[in-house]
Amino acid sequence: MTRVLDIFEFIDGFAPFDSAMDFDNVGVLVGNEQAPVERCLLALDVTLDVIEEAKSLGASLIVSHHPVIFEAIRALRHDSIPHVLARNGISVICAHTNLDMAPFGVNSCLAEALSLHDLTALASYESKVGPRPEGLIGVLENVCNCHEFAALVKDRLGCAGLRYLPTDRGIRRVAICSGAGGNLVRAAISEGADAFVTGEIKHHEILMALTHGICVMDAGHFKTEDVVILPLAKKLSENFGGVEFIKSKTCTDPMKYLV
Repeated sequence: MTRVLDIFEFIDGFAPFDSAMDFDNVGVLVGNEQAPVERCLLALDVTLDVIEEAKSLGASLIVSHHPVIFEAIRALRHDSIPHVLARNGISVICAHTNLDMAPFGVNSCLAEALSLHDLTALASYESKVGPRPEGLIGVLENVCNCHEFAALVKDRLGCAGLRYLPTDRGIRRVAICSGAGGNLVRAAISEGADAFVTGEIKHHEILMALTHGICVMDAGHFKTEDVVILPLAKKLSENFGGVEFIKSKTCTDPMKYLV
């Protein structure tokens, strides 16, 4: 019999929960570590729709990327996500920044989706278990222009649209940081990147990139992170033969584009 704890410990083996950033909240955040698991739903976020999906599938565990509890809970309403989960006996394991920085993790999956190779750390984060790669930098097989690279990112990540900052330079060396990684644009410049792909970037960070002639791809928070869900489901399935791991169909990118 596979327990919630068994799945937690397996994830901890390649994405140590103690390696998460100081601000983060990860681990078994709702439920019972000893509860048996026969079916598990994987999703980037735990929403009410995802909970209903888990219930309809008979899933007693959800593995999510974003923490279901992030800030201090000051009230526990009957319609809040944690309360609904507990009421329905559904446990949740959240693997956030520890999974971002893992060798098999979000940024690694993003790099694979974009066919980057010769990967090294873009920056280093000093976690409780030692330095972890905060973002990655690698190279494309062939040089392309920024418009061609924008089309590649859009296609590989399945984006309905994306923002990008064009440049005249050829794109070969590419820095990436999934999710809200715009703060690493300075590191991308320092490491000689021709382009920087992330999910969120602020205006002053865009201006910094413009000053240094680096191409920026803002592909959206969801699309730069959802790339990890199917590979994670596959990895878990290979280790727990008696458990069915299912990628959520209801957890989708809520953003729409009008152009």
